[in-house]
Amino acid sequence: MNSYGQDKSKIERAALDYIEGFYKGDTTKIKRSIHPDLSKLGYGSKSRGAKEHVMTYSKAIGFARDVAENPQWAAPKNAIKTIEILDAQDKIACVKLTLYWGIDYLLMVKYGDTWMISKVLWQSLD
Repeated sequence: MNSYGQDKSKIERAALDYIEGFYKGDTTKIKRSIHPDLSKLGYGSKSRGAKEHVMTYSKAIGFARDVAENPQWAAPKNAIKTIEILDAQDKIACVKLTLYWGIDYLLMVKYGDTWMISKVLWQSLD
C-alpha cells in the first residue's frame, strides 16, 4: 500500500479539477488544481504533425477562459475522464489521466494540505 492514505481523495479531486477546468472552461478549477510553476509539455495527434505544445500557468488559465467563451471547444458531454494514481507518497504523487484528447501524466506536490499539479506530460491518441 502506498503511503498517501487519506490524501487519495484530495489527489483525485485536484486531478478532477484539472480535467473539468479544461473540459468545461472553468478557470476557478484550473487555478485550484495547478501550481503557478506549471510546466505542461505535450504532443498533438500524428495526423496533425505531432506538433509540440508548451503550456504555462497563465496559458492554462487563458485556454480555460477561451473554452468558456467558445462552448463548441468544450469536451463532449460524456467525454472519458479516467484517473489512475500511479504512485503517491506524503508530499508527491504521479497520476495518469485518460482523457478524450489523449493521455496526461501529472506530477503533483502537496503544499500544506493542498495537492497541486506542477508538471504535465501529455500526448494525443490517434
